[in-house]
Amino acid sequence: MIELGVNIDHIATVRQARMTYEPDPVWGAVEAHLGGADGITLHVREDRRHVNDDDLRRLMDLAQIKVNLEMAATAEMVDIACRIKPHLVMLVPEGRQEVTTEGGLDVAGQLSHLKEVVGELRSAGLTVSAFIDAEAHQIEAARECGFSVCEVHTGPYAHAFYENGRDSESPEVLGELEKVREAGALIRQEGMRFNAGHALNYYNVQPIAALPGVRELHIGHSIVARSIFVGIREAVREMKRLMREAATPPHI
Repeated sequence: MIELGVNIDHIATVRQARMTYEPDPVWGAVEAHLGGADGITLHVREDRRHVNDDDLRRLMDLAQIKVNLEMAATAEMVDIACRIKPHLVMLVPEGRQEVTTEGGLDVAGQLSHLKEVVGELRSAGLTVSAFIDAEAHQIEAARECGFSVCEVHTGPYAHAFYENGRDSESPEVLGELEKVREAGALIRQEGMRFNAGHALNYYNVQPIAALPGVRELHIGHSIVARSIFVGIREAVREMKRLMREAATPPHI
């Protein structure tokens, strides 16, 4: 059954806007759990622009659902992951000037380095995921590196959806959706778990959730944005309802 991982980074973004102690992203994670989240995602960046090390430690102490740590493939972050031991570690590209992650990890272009990083993380007992674009050579490189999970970058699909009048049947949207579907099929064929995420919201999520074999969607900004008006529990509950509705075959 498809699962929802809620990204709490943007709760911390609001906190950091005033350089204070509220809202607490860990409190937000508890609320997301009560709304039906199956996991919590957070990205501890090199510059600690939103969530920080203490948030991760407190979350690991309190969470009763799985924690997915997004991180760059650096020695500092590998050390943190091996010490704190989140349930899933997802390697992502990281740029100091970007607002949020702007593309998939170039696994094929840094195969030797990533093999070493993945090996170290797996030796510490961690499940390791790659955030990649929907490209066959990146999927094949991920398998060669030893990743157990690939999360397909759904940003191009989401942007096509927005730019084409939110028409899920437009050729551009269907083309991007097909790329994600094909990537998911290859990921599963290579023996890895198929997850997806990035820029998904309440209007574009269902075609992705309906794809064969997708195990988890990781969604943050749209849930946090809606929670301003309806609260985190309700925002999570509605997203999960949409996902489950799309992923459940209709009764004939």
